[in-house]
Amino acid sequence: MTMTAVAAQSNAAPAPADLAAVKTRQQGAWSSGDYAVVGATLQIVGEQLCEALDLRAGQKVLDVAAGNGNATLAAARRWCDVVSTDYVPSLLERGRARAAAEGFNIDFRQADAEALPFADAAFDVVASTFGVMFTPNQEQAAAEMVRVCRPSGKIGLANWTPDGFIGHLFKTIGKHLPPPAGVKSPALWGTSARLTELFGPAAASIAIKERDFVFRYKSAQHWLDVFRTYYGPVLKAFEALPSQAQPALAADLVALVGQFNRSGDSSMVVPSAYIEIVVTRR
Repeated sequence: MTMTAVAAQSNAAPAPADLAAVKTRQQGAWSSGDYAVVGATLQIVGEQLCEALDLRAGQKVLDVAAGNGNATLAAARRWCDVVSTDYVPSLLERGRARAAAEGFNIDFRQADAEALPFADAAFDVVASTFGVMFTPNQEQAAAEMVRVCRPSGKIGLANWTPDGFIGHLFKTIGKHLPPPAGVKSPALWGTSARLTELFGPAAASIAIKERDFVFRYKSAQHWLDVFRTYYGPVLKAFEALPSQAQPALAADLVALVGQFNRSGDSSMVVPSAYIEIVVTRR
């Protein structure tokens, strides 16, 4: 190889990330374990988001990347006409079971947040709690939420921030298992600058409120056991590491809990910062 070729190669832009491959791996991660065990503890976030959206009975609401249905159920409790979507069938089944237990008639559909199978302006409200922020193609996912929301309708989001506990959880995992090259961090959805980039051109207004969700577990070890067993990204991180490297990750995660824990006793009481967003569409 000539020196000119070497120089050209070294100056070449990095190859774009294979977002389809990333999505396949993510779908596998969220399908592993049982996110519903963790997701059910986050119900209050869905309730608060629906209040922030000022939902009205009879509105058509779409829950995107709904998991096991926290925002879905919250909207149904307010007599909305709800469609709940996720690309993990097992999570939709858990949402169906919750809806049946409470007597709600909700439409559950498997769908990709980056290619929603609905007509333009089909919904009064489009929501997502800690879901759409994990899509590989952030611009496409945001554009789809805008597309299916009617003019003057609302888009509601709850997104973990980069500097909160969950943001630090993913940073800690990244030290042991680097994320895919070229893929934007999900935590960008927890910043006002990124949200303005994604939704500003289509927004009449964007209201952002900082909130905390408090993780409450018996101990740091109890939390780690639950997340290592049921929370796909943590489960897969441990699986990807050789057995001799796993104790170091476990120790770092327990130490992370210690940094944030405010219980004052042996239990875990850890606030995790997130932002609540209400976009009013033009």
